[in-house]
Order: sequence, then C-alpha cells, then structure tokens
Amino acid sequence: MRSAGTSRGSPPPLGRRLAAAVVQRRGWIAIAWAITAAALLPSALKLGGQLDVSARVEGSQSDSVSRLLATRFASPFARSAVLVITGVPHVQSDSGRVVLRELTAATSAVPGVTQVVSYLDAGDSSFTGDQGETFLVAGLEPTARTADSMVLRLRTGTEPAIDRVRARFPRATAVWTGEDALNHDLRLASSADVARAERRAMPLTLALLVLAFGAAVAAAVPLAVGAFAIALALGGASLVSHLLHLSLVLQNVVSMLGLGLGIDYTLLLVSRFRESLRAGLSPEDAATEAATTAGHSVLVSAIAVAVGFAALLIVPLADIRSIAVGGLLVVTVSALLALTLVPGVLAWLGPRIETGRAGRRPPRRESSRWRQWAVTVARHPTRALLLAGLPLALLAAQATRLQPHLPRGDWLPQEVEAARGLRALRAMGQGGIIMALRVVVVLPPGHTAYDAQAWRATARLAAALGQDSRVRRVRSLPGIAGAVGPESMLFSYFPAPLLQSFVSRDRHLALIELVPTEAMDGEALIDLARDVRARDAAVMSGLPGTRILVGGVPALNADYADAIGRRAPLVLVLVVGGSFLALMLGFRSVLVPLKAVALNLLAVAASLGIVVLVFQDGHGIALLGLHAPLDGTFVAIPLLVFCVVFGLSMDYEVFLIARVAEARARGAPEGMALATGVARSGRVITSAAAVMVVVFAAFALGDFVLVKILGVALAAAVVLDATLVRLAVGPALLAIAGRWNWWPGTTPSSRRVTRPTLLAVRRPPAPRAIQPRA
Repeated sequence: MRSAGTSRGSPPPLGRRLAAAVVQRRGWIAIAWAITAAALLPSALKLGGQLDVSARVEGSQSDSVSRLLATRFASPFARSAVLVITGVPHVQSDSGRVVLRELTAATSAVPGVTQVVSYLDAGDSSFTGDQGETFLVAGLEPTARTADSMVLRLRTGTEPAIDRVRARFPRATAVWTGEDALNHDLRLASSADVARAERRAMPLTLALLVLAFGAAVAAAVPLAVGAFAIALALGGASLVSHLLHLSLVLQNVVSMLGLGLGIDYTLLLVSRFRESLRAGLSPEDAATEAATTAGHSVLVSAIAVAVGFAALLIVPLADIRSIAVGGLLVVTVSALLALTLVPGVLAWLGPRIETGRAGRRPPRRESSRWRQWAVTVARHPTRALLLAGLPLALLAAQATRLQPHLPRGDWLPQEVEAARGLRALRAMGQGGIIMALRVVVVLPPGHTAYDAQAWRATARLAAALGQDSRVRRVRSLPGIAGAVGPESMLFSYFPAPLLQSFVSRDRHLALIELVPTEAMDGEALIDLARDVRARDAAVMSGLPGTRILVGGVPALNADYADAIGRRAPLVLVLVVGGSFLALMLGFRSVLVPLKAVALNLLAVAASLGIVVLVFQDGHGIALLGLHAPLDGTFVAIPLLVFCVVFGLSMDYEVFLIARVAEARARGAPEGMALATGVARSGRVITSAAAVMVVVFAAFALGDFVLVKILGVALAAAVVLDATLVRLAVGPALLAIAGRWNWWPGTTPSSRRVTRPTLLAVRRPPAPRAIQPRA
C-alpha cells in the first residue's frame, strides 16, 4: 500500500524507506539482537573484575612519583596500607604487645606484603594513642598486584587473627585504611549506593510509566528496553576494557543513564505508535510512522548526548574517561534499540500495546490543557519570559558562588572500613600519615645521594621544607641518620630496607616524606602540595640543578583538579559547538539550535545554583541525611553536570521542536504549530522528565556525598528544563521569533507576521499521517 502523506508516483523519503525496511525485516533484526546479547551478556557479568579502582592522573607529577617509587626504588613501603587497632590493652603492656605481634605476624604472611613496621620495631610513641590505640604499616609490592586485589588479600588474610583478638577483647577493632584502601572502599561504596538507588527507582519508574500510558504493556516496553540497554552497554564496556584503562565508575554511569535514556527514547516511539494506531493505521504502518517521525527525534537527540560524552574523552583522568566511554556506549545502544528493535516489537504487539489498561477511556491524541497553556504563552510571550526566566536567572546567579573543591571535615561514608580507619587515626592525632607528601629529589648529573655535596643538599632541602608550619614531621635519610654520614663506618650498619626506602637503586634519586599537621584538610592539603612544588629546590638545597617531584594523595588531588581546569574550556567549546551543529543539521535552522544551546546553558547554571543553595548554604540539607553544609562540592561536579545535563536537555528540546516543525510542515500557521507541538509533546516531556527525576532523586538519597550532589544537580536540572525552560521560556522564544525560527531552511516571508496569525490555534483537522522534514 502507498505510504500515507506521500504523493502518488513519488518515492517516499529515505527516512521512511529505512523505517519501513526495519519493520518489514523485524524478524531478522530481532535475531541479530539476540545473537548480540548472547555474545555480550556473559562479558557484562565479568565486567566488575576488569575495572580498576585506583585513582591516577595520566602523565601528571603525582603519577610520575608513583611510577618512580615503584620502579627505581626498592623500598618495601613504596605502597602501603595501615591497620588501625583500638579497644585492646595499651601496647606498652605485655598483653598489648602480644596482640600486636599476632596481627603483625598475620599481616606479614599475606602474599604481596613486603615488610611490616609498628611500635614493636622502634618503640616510637607516634605509633600509639592516649587510650592504647596503635597501628601497623604494611608495605606492599608496588607492581605485583592491583590495589583492589591487595586490599582484599589483606582483609581476608588478617581476618582470622582479628577474630581471635575480638574473642579475647570484645571491644577490639582492627580496620585497614590507607590510599589504596580508601580508593577501593570509596568506589565500591559508590557502586553499592548506585545499586540501592536503582532498586528504589525501578518500582517508582514502572508506576510512573503505567500512570503515563494507562496500560501495563505500554509501560513495560520502555522499562524492558532500558534494562536491556544497560546489559548490552556493560557487555560492550567489558570488550573496551581490554583496550583502555577503565574505572569502576563506568558501571554507575551506564546503570543511571541507561535507565533514563532507554526509557526516554522508547517512550517517544511508543507514544507515536499508539497515536498512529488511534489514527486508523495498521500495526505495521503505525510502527513505520513511529520509526520515521520519532526515530528522527531519537537520532538527533542521541547525537547531541553523545557529543557531550565524547568531549570528556580529552580529559586525562581515568574516572572521567570511563564516564565518557560508559555514556557513549549506553546512548549508542539505547538509540540503536529504539531505532531498530522497538519498531518491530511494536508492530508485533499491535493493539495488544493497550493490554492491562486501567479504565475504558482511550487516551487522547493531545492534551487540551497543554494546548491552552501554549496559547497563553503565545499570547503573552514577554510575560512568560519574565515569569519563567527570572527564577532561572536568579538560580543561575547562585552558581557564581560554587566552590568546586574537596570539602573539609568528615564527608566520607560512615560505614566504609577505610573511612572508619582514617577517623581512628585522626582521633590518635596520626591522620597525617595517610596524607603525607612524597617528595622525590632529582639530583643533578654527576651527583649521587651518598656523595657529600648531595647529602648536605638533601639535608638542607628537608630542613627548609620542614620549616613550613603546615608540616608536622619530615622524614629523610639524612634526618634519620643524624650525625652519621655515608663516609662513616657506622653508616654500613643501617638496615637495607631503610636505605632502599629513601634512595633509589641508581642513587640518583632521594625521597623526603612530609607529614602534614592534623589541622590540614581538604583544599588546604592541595594548597600545601602546590606550594611545595612551587619552591625552588636548587636554592633551598644549595646545589644547582636539583629538582623535586611531589606525589602523594594531596598531590594527586591537585593534579586531578588541574587536569579538569585545563581541559574544561575545551570540553565546553566542543559540547556547545557539537550540539549546535547536530541541531542545525537536524532542523535546518540557525535560530533553533542557538536558542537550544542558550537555554541548556541556563539550565546547567540554574542546577548548579541549586547545588550551592543546598550543599554550601545548607537549605534542606538535613533531608538528604547531612548534618552541616559543605565548604566544597568536588572539582568534577561542574564538568560532569554540564556534559550530562547538556545532553539530556536536548531530549526535551528535540521532542518539542520536532512536533512544532511537523505541524508547521502540514501548513499550520506559526501560532497553531506552536500550540499543536506543545499539546502533543507536553505529556511525553513531563512523563520522560518524571522518570529521570525519580532515577536521579533515588541517587540523592544514598550515603555517598558525591553521588548525593550529582543526584540533586541532575534531578533539579531535569525539573527546571522540563517545566520552566522547555514549556515556558522555549515556547515564548519560538512565539517571538515566528517564522525566523526556521531560517534558512524556510525563508521568512517579507510580510510581518501579525498577532492574529500567531494566535490562530483552532483545533487541527482530522488526524492523518505526517510527512516529516528530511
């Protein structure tokens, strides 16, 4: 039969021919997806073991220090973990020493542990607290195993000994902490938080879909496609992990966005399919119509979302690149499923899509309330801009107060073992050992660490760095040796592990450790790392050509912030430019993408303004389970919110503009096209936004502060974008611009568009198939 809306004798547009081919060959396409699933789903189950939990900034100074300590030093403590022991007799008592020996022996027996040091070795009071608390430090092989596996081995290997200690001293605790343990636990806590959020969101999402569609089957299809998209994207990520260094955060991104995007894209097709069925088309023709019209919207939207994630690939951070890879995979899979598999499923279902309807009243093609709303906006566009734009502008202004840095205080999850260990160390006054700066001294050519001039230079350098009031303790080989220099016969009696810890094998590098004071926290530690790097090592040491490289957790955090700061402007340009280009090609317009980009930037700024009001000012923060405001919101938050929100906002922009463009292509005046577009997209936009808000809000209720902030920011952005932006400010700007919206795709008439034309919003004629714009 001839496709509706195509003149007799003329071939249908390419988009319609492709859509018809997808529907006609739906059996083969379903088989192809089944084969793909069979190949990828087993890999998805293995993904967790392939993702890394370590944090590093590729090519940074902190990364260089880590590599130098692992390759050029033979130190047994190049990497380390700390076992914090409380609730036992004081270590100076006989029973206390027995406990410490037992735990030391158990730790030493763990494969990958190079050496263990504690109060038993030197009687150093810095290993003890006022109430008998103590700790031991376990050196770890620097390259033998991943941080993830080593933390698990330490906990598994020492668990029997810890249980025996608890049997004798019921109040005893022994928990592992340190850089590797913190990285491991925080990422696993984040993953667990996301899993709990998904369990909270799924039932509410299904309920919202049932409410939106009024039928169980129509609601189940988008949810099933979202779950399928997540599984396939995780399987694809497993293959990519063999080529790229990927972080555990990828799982979180795929699960969160897969649910939202998979549902959004399928929801649009299901809505179009049901609309076409009610217009009298057969199931095959209705599926073709949905794939043609809604498919174009899905394609443009997916490209815009992909642009945002692709831009993140230029940031040299494993976490950020993993988010980019996960986002690209899930948006690609979600769009492909919507464009290829879903039309065939809808054609098979046909009228059965209405199965499980709660009530007999069929859904209307469009909403009279949304139509009336569009008429009001078109009649008073300036007033609508002021009423809806002013709150957005006020919220966006708050974003100028955003503090994108590590918060001070105790913001770590309460139940994470490594965080509990860090709190115990801080209570002992020894928390600085976890945040120590590791300064590698690079000696000039012709000098080694043991020649007299270099030895004195290292000593002067350590003394100068130790004069900083923010440094509690300095450890260097000249400082430990005291008056005994390399030329002394007594020097040969120093233990080899001590020498290997502070001098490289080739003796061209020396190590100085700076332990910060307990008052140092958050951004202050990062400032200390930057200040140490800025010092002139040659001047301080008195040896020309001497350089220093600074590593450790504070230096890593500084490199992380600097990497984002350097690449953020380029990411912004790529995302804005790519989104503009995608919309310009999709709608053959300049003004439409320009308006969309401006409104997206406004939505991003307003959402960050809400983050400031909630997390920095403390408004409503108790509802999120926090007891006090934060003085920082993490350096990655603005970049992540910008890229994710910018892409997701394009969904609603494309949904609305596509409907307006279709109505206009049928010959409707500008005012009627606007009213029809809002009336037919308003319900879809609000339903899709409601699903997104439920998903993101579920993340905001978790225990992980970073996830809380992301959840609030994304949920707020979706609410603002789907209400004030797309259904008030956007339509008002469309009404003001009139036919100029579509230039140069459609040349504006030289005749001035009069107000009566803009307000010609009578009911449309009887439904018929729409001929979309190419």
